[in-house]
Amino acid sequence: MRAAAALLAAVLALGAALPRPGLLPHGPARGDARLRPGDDESSPGLLLRRALRLYGRAARRLYVGTNGVISSQDFPRETQYVDDDFPTDFPVIAPFLADLDTSGDRGNIYYRQDDSRDVLDQALGYIQAGFPRSAAAFVPTNAFIATWEEVGAYQELSQDTEPSTKLNTFQAVIAYNDEDTYSIFLYPEGGLQFLGTRPKESYNVQLELPARVGFSWGDSDDPKRDGLFHSLASSERALRGLERESNTGIPGVWVFHVGSTEHVEPGGGQGAAPAVPQSPPEPPNPGTASYTHRVSSHTAMAQRPSHGGPVLLGFVPARRDTQEPGGDGGTGQSFSANPSSYSSGQHGVGVEEDVHFNPDVFTYSAASRETCAQHHGQCSPHAFCTDYAAGFCCHCRASFYGNGRQCLPEGAVHRLNGKVSGSLRVGRASLRFQDVDLHAYIVGSDGRAYTAISGVPQPAARALLPLLPLGGLFAWLFALEEPGSENGFSITGAEFTQNLEVTFYPGGETVQVTQTAEGLGPDNYLSLRTHIQGEVPFLPDNVTIHITPYEELYSYSSSAVTSSGHREYVVAAGTANQTLSYRLRQNITVAGCPHARLPARQRLSVARAFALFDSHEHVLRYALAARISPAPDDAENPGVSPCHDGSHACEAPARCQPGAGTEYTCECSAGYRGDGRGCRDVDECSKGLSQCGPFSVCLNEPGSYRCECRGGYQPAGDGRACVPLAPPSDPCEAGRHRCAPGDRARCLSRGDGRAACECLPGYTGDGIHCSDVDECAESPCHPAAICYNTPGSFSCRCRPGYAGDGFQCTYAAEGNPQRLTPCQHERMYPREVPPLGDGHVPQCDEQGRYRPLQCHGSSGHCWCVDAAGQEIAGTRTAPGTTPPRCGSPESIQQLTPCEHARMYPREVPPGPSPVGDGHVPQCDEQGQYRPLQCHSSSGHCWCVDAAGQEIAGTRTAPGTTPPRCGSPEPTERPPSMCERWRQSLLEHYGGSPRGDQYVPQCEPSGDFAPLQCHGDSGYCWCVEQSGREIPGTRSEPGTTPPCLPSVAPPSVRPEPRPDVSPPASGTFLLYAQGQQIGYLPLNGTRLHKEAAKTLLSLHGSIVVGIDYDCRDRMIYWTDVAGRSISRAGLEPGSEPETIISSGLISPEGLAVDHLRRAMFWTDSGLDRIERARLDGSERRVLFDSDLVNPRAIAVDPVRGNLYWTDWNREAPKIETSTVNGANRRVLVHTDIGLPNGLTFDPFSKLLCWADAGTKHLECTFPDGTGRRVVQSNLNYPFSIVSYANHFYHTDWRRDGVIAVNKETGSFTDEYLPEQRSHLYGITAVYPYCPGARK
Repeated sequence: MRAAAALLAAVLALGAALPRPGLLPHGPARGDARLRPGDDESSPGLLLRRALRLYGRAARRLYVGTNGVISSQDFPRETQYVDDDFPTDFPVIAPFLADLDTSGDRGNIYYRQDDSRDVLDQALGYIQAGFPRSAAAFVPTNAFIATWEEVGAYQELSQDTEPSTKLNTFQAVIAYNDEDTYSIFLYPEGGLQFLGTRPKESYNVQLELPARVGFSWGDSDDPKRDGLFHSLASSERALRGLERESNTGIPGVWVFHVGSTEHVEPGGGQGAAPAVPQSPPEPPNPGTASYTHRVSSHTAMAQRPSHGGPVLLGFVPARRDTQEPGGDGGTGQSFSANPSSYSSGQHGVGVEEDVHFNPDVFTYSAASRETCAQHHGQCSPHAFCTDYAAGFCCHCRASFYGNGRQCLPEGAVHRLNGKVSGSLRVGRASLRFQDVDLHAYIVGSDGRAYTAISGVPQPAARALLPLLPLGGLFAWLFALEEPGSENGFSITGAEFTQNLEVTFYPGGETVQVTQTAEGLGPDNYLSLRTHIQGEVPFLPDNVTIHITPYEELYSYSSSAVTSSGHREYVVAAGTANQTLSYRLRQNITVAGCPHARLPARQRLSVARAFALFDSHEHVLRYALAARISPAPDDAENPGVSPCHDGSHACEAPARCQPGAGTEYTCECSAGYRGDGRGCRDVDECSKGLSQCGPFSVCLNEPGSYRCECRGGYQPAGDGRACVPLAPPSDPCEAGRHRCAPGDRARCLSRGDGRAACECLPGYTGDGIHCSDVDECAESPCHPAAICYNTPGSFSCRCRPGYAGDGFQCTYAAEGNPQRLTPCQHERMYPREVPPLGDGHVPQCDEQGRYRPLQCHGSSGHCWCVDAAGQEIAGTRTAPGTTPPRCGSPESIQQLTPCEHARMYPREVPPGPSPVGDGHVPQCDEQGQYRPLQCHSSSGHCWCVDAAGQEIAGTRTAPGTTPPRCGSPEPTERPPSMCERWRQSLLEHYGGSPRGDQYVPQCEPSGDFAPLQCHGDSGYCWCVEQSGREIPGTRSEPGTTPPCLPSVAPPSVRPEPRPDVSPPASGTFLLYAQGQQIGYLPLNGTRLHKEAAKTLLSLHGSIVVGIDYDCRDRMIYWTDVAGRSISRAGLEPGSEPETIISSGLISPEGLAVDHLRRAMFWTDSGLDRIERARLDGSERRVLFDSDLVNPRAIAVDPVRGNLYWTDWNREAPKIETSTVNGANRRVLVHTDIGLPNGLTFDPFSKLLCWADAGTKHLECTFPDGTGRRVVQSNLNYPFSIVSYANHFYHTDWRRDGVIAVNKETGSFTDEYLPEQRSHLYGITAVYPYCPGARK
């Protein structure tokens, strides 16, 4: 125990993080076993020398996995858990659960069980540091130690990439005896160089999932029940704190009680001072370097005594009458001066005085001090209270940060609301503003702060552009923390006052800013009041401000934070630039914990800073990206010019002009004349030099002048002219505008007496002249319908003889008095007549029958037809020759219907087809239909009557025994699934596939060979009868898995690969899941999970984007593995058709416009947005600039608008344009992170998106107004679709489909497919097309 105590004392003396010697000894020298290198390896079950209690149950074996986990059960394949959130399906102890890889000598994983005294003593020291009271009598008899040393993240390597040099080291220890168990996680300094890993299935889709740290029971059917799992860290912010924070008082050491209870109990709840046995005590040296560290979010930190005041003790002289149980019989003694934590339902316990304590350590009056028991209500609900020697303090719990009185959730997006008032002199004008709005949006995960101030008068707003510290306060408050540092909110919380003074050069204008934080309001919004007073330089309208990155030092004391600095900014007007500067001084008063150890100095680094004024919206905006880090001891602010620190010799009113280094010159300020040493005032008013406008009076002042407006007038926007006081009326309300009439256009007031005009939907123009859009020109209706254009809209009506809503029309049933004859129908809707191509219009007689002689109007071919309009074989004549003599159709030998269908196979519109799409019927010797018909490509078979009509109930699925129809079955076997798939891939590969391309291997019978291998890669696996891989059978090169035939004896026919398994009627969802498209029907809006199935299997593909064409009932999808776009019909047996196979790198989002018969897609590899016809023709690029990571895309066919997301991490945005690429503009660019999913709801006319960065589901109107948050706690959404009163989105953490109510935002349902893998795109399939009436 003495060795352990000495080690812990050394660790605390270092004070920054756990050194590598702080890990328990490990490696081959200690007898450790080494896990086999690889990506998804697991150890054999290690039989424990004695069983341990884990989560209240006995465990006799432990397994160690590559991916940072320990379990009492063998591991499933990593795809079933490595990318998922807690809980897992099996028991887990996870010090760092992520997709790790030790292939290629990238690190080692060691494990062993140990009962040596030095190891058990060191483990006990850590345990009692976190549980000084409850573990005081705990004596471990055994330990299990697993160490991940210099391991890397899984990485897909190619010839052009090098393995990452970022490697992680961490350790997990399980110490136990017959009655109880504790777990220890250790993270040495510099041990965590990466915090997340990229999913294997992401391919070109750029995503990274943070690691998870914690515990999971893995034995419950209800993953929402409290106690199923305990998460220590799952966000980048929390993971970043594992090395420097703690729940034991020792940085990087985390202890948990995991044995005799069903709940994991983290250490630190009883006080964080380590109770470590000591050698005979010596008085502490006040000069010893103190251990200072950020207070853990789990527990108050244990600290050694420091000269100059009372602090919480980590080690103190022990009483000599306390005997250590066990050990070597020596007299090791301990006493823990432990603080006590207070939480609801538990009183704090103070520290007892002892006459043997060194009086230099601390003294206090126990009767007068404030305690947690009295004042715990001052702490945040997300904090615990700790009693100290002279009082109490609040500390935020795990996954929260702040000063304890106010705590915010880690990794969340934060908002600040406030009011700004001020009195500013801008140039010659004096301006006042009162309680204008300030809103700030903070992305804490990467230190970004966005500030918007609306309503400031325009001259003042422009002049405030250089005043970046207005938004810089928020950058400091929520800066990204580097190890060993704390941002402002962790110190100040939500109650502080900032005083800022800024002096501009060369003019010397000075402005004071006071910002007062008034606590957290509803939804954790920080409330802030800002007052600005003073003078700022005037900036004209046509300039922009550029601010270079900068660094700033902050100094900390117990009650204030101070900083000063010199900033430069560039004023740009066209091609002319001018560099100006200002000097700032600020102090921030705080009322934090008096017992907390604040850093002496820290450095704020602002990598990006932007300032702009939106004159249209009258909004002043600042954006900063900042991180905070410890300041080196020799860090100094840059050298200051004498002009800036006041040490120059220029006499007022001359101004100091900085030169190189510390050089400067003296110049008379504007409004004075002289040589810089003696300056005299110029009277601009008497000399006619003023620029005062009409209705104003010029008044001279020293060095300047001012213009005062006469009575009844007020200053104009330029600060010089005067305008009447009466505010301009609203031109829209007053009717003073040039807009087109209200039924064609709308008037938009700009607030300055001017109006803007905008054409209403259904019209086009500039708003002043609006003309009707002829929607019928785009052919939005069904071919059997008539389109009627109306002002601003259109309607569709089925033609006589057809029924429907105009967007879908079906041929009228028998007996309809308005039914067209076949010839009349074909005249109205000409079809293809092989071999002439399209365009033939048949000639009908007065009764609507086919004329015996038919001639093609453009080609000149002629032929005879029978009464059914079918060509009579041998009668066709070439162009220019004498037409045949046809006589009457009844007198001519006819082809039988079956012979005609075999000669000219086609789809028969619009009535019931006897043969289906693309089917070539089988005829007997007399030309009659054979009773048994089978589809040559899909494998479906059915019985037909004498007219070739299918007999209901006789159709059989592919691979099953055909029906007995009364005639011999066809002797020719249709191609099997394996054969058709193999032929399709061979054609795709040009007949000769490369060695790295997969081609299925088929048996002579057409079945899949039980063993499948991938080209010449050496990877092989076993397959099921359908060709699907059997999980767990994939082998590495050099070994072949033993595969059993999946086909039964010959009495059972092989089951072919399903092409399209026909869905039922009604509304359903289609989702992309890797190599397949899934079908999920809806019962109302509930997910009908029992009926879910695979609609289409696409081996070798990775389907990402998916959409549906309601007109032709076709599904379209993008494939990032095949770099292609394909489609398939929903009819039984339909096969995939690739329509675009070149010029793509990473096609992701896809949207179908069913009215224009067009599709649109994003390509994040080419950074493009393209469109094409639905058959792949007329392809063109819409946009290939200002795109970084385009992903989701949606279309509004009725209004002709296109929307897409770009999740550029530096500047994410949602954009819009017309479907032709016109009027491109940014719709949303604030308060978004990773907008993965996007959908346009044709019924509510709302544009909605799912954001994996902010975790929000939000909606807005198509013009960007009316934005609202529907749900703010998503996991990791990828794609989203809207139907009725619900949203449905795919989620990468749950690997499922999640349902969210539109009105309440509540989660109402979820579907998790049995085969766990990431889900990508999702779309809804309606039984009808959404209406087109506007």
